[in-house]
Amino acid sequence: MPNRRTGHTYWPDRHTYQEDTVTLRVPKAELPVELRENMVKQLGAVPEPVEVLWNHPELAAANQEFTARVSTWDAADASLKTFAHMAVAAQVGCGWCLDVNYFFALNQNLDLTKASQVPRWRQSDAFSPLERDVLEYAEAMTATPSTVTDGLSQRLLERLGPAALVELTVFIGFANMAARCNTAHGITSQGYSDACEIPLAARSLDSDVVPTA
Repeated sequence: MPNRRTGHTYWPDRHTYQEDTVTLRVPKAELPVELRENMVKQLGAVPEPVEVLWNHPELAAANQEFTARVSTWDAADASLKTFAHMAVAAQVGCGWCLDVNYFFALNQNLDLTKASQVPRWRQSDAFSPLERDVLEYAEAMTATPSTVTDGLSQRLLERLGPAALVELTVFIGFANMAARCNTAHGITSQGYSDACEIPLAARSLDSDVVPTA
């Protein structure tokens, strides 16, 4: 079962866990019993973003429906999308998204050696040229203002095709929405990735990513 690291939060752009000065800024709401039981059965604990969003049940239900639909898209490879989501989370500083997506990588039988290196992908030789372009695209879309270039987009279009590129783009936009909402609400890691045998790398301080704000 996930175990929140009490009193500490992992910031992907630093090398260590630091004292957690972030607390939930919106109280958790009570979920319907059946929904809570299903989530505990699937994940071992109820995700805090769900509990926070449930203060607005209609919004929470719409978010869950869209999230479920997103998970059915299959034009782009699942590993590319997971790596992209982790790159967004590392750049924005969403410990919860980074944590849970590394856990999903384990459950999707993805290459954990690669997944563990996403926060420092620029310094790692674990990724293929396509994967590196996808990670760069995720960071470029996350930067404010966007730094996506014609050359990067063209390379991805040639390798993935229009359907997969459109899917990847919308998926990265969705990842940004989740990461930014979670950080604004003060939601931090719940320890899902503790089940992964390979530790998640820290994001390098000398990363040359353009700031997100």
